[in-house]
Amino acid sequence: MESTDKAADHGSPLTIDSLLDSVQAGPPQLGRTRLIGVDGPAGSGKTTVAALLQARAEARDLNTYVIHMDDLYDGWSGAERGFALLRDHVLQRLADGREGRYRRYDWYAGAYAELHVVPNTVELLIVEGVTACDRDAAHWQSLRLWVETTNEIRLDRGIERDGEALRDHWLDWMRWERDHFAEQDTRARAHVIVDGAPSVPHDPALELITKSVALPPHDSAAS
Repeated sequence: MESTDKAADHGSPLTIDSLLDSVQAGPPQLGRTRLIGVDGPAGSGKTTVAALLQARAEARDLNTYVIHMDDLYDGWSGAERGFALLRDHVLQRLADGREGRYRRYDWYAGAYAELHVVPNTVELLIVEGVTACDRDAAHWQSLRLWVETTNEIRLDRGIERDGEALRDHWLDWMRWERDHFAEQDTRARAHVIVDGAPSVPHDPALELITKSVALPPHDSAAS
């Protein structure tokens, strides 16, 4: 990871505002929009981290939009298609100065449903979910976060949310994402590695517990 910042000690609290300061210090890379990707294994806590980022961003009066990759996947085997939809119909369009568009996947109906529009006036776009930080999005991203915890905690969370009947789907997914992350080198390319089940005392509304921090450098003259 390239950085002018000293890496944080393992298990260190980091304010969410400091991450947003870093993002706002650099120029937008996605048209007029700054993009944060939140990736990591299923059940690690990505949705929670994205919600915390959104809350602090909106407290700054930033026009913020969150996309959950679960809404783009074409079912349990559709993560790669979901990322392609994000890249081609949201990110590329915003980069071109157009509005982004995607249809939400209805997991119960097994089909794509209503249309969602991402205005090109959005100041901060947060994309969370497996594949959010795939390489094809890297040049548009101002910040990449990786969220992780143990396999046991992740599986317990997944079964609690989805039910015991989907255990085999979860186990298949966990095997698939392990290979996917290895091919994409996702964790190593993250600017911040976040503990998704922290035991270190912190303010959960304002801070994340980080295992590694290497924020991207910015040219102060350009920002």
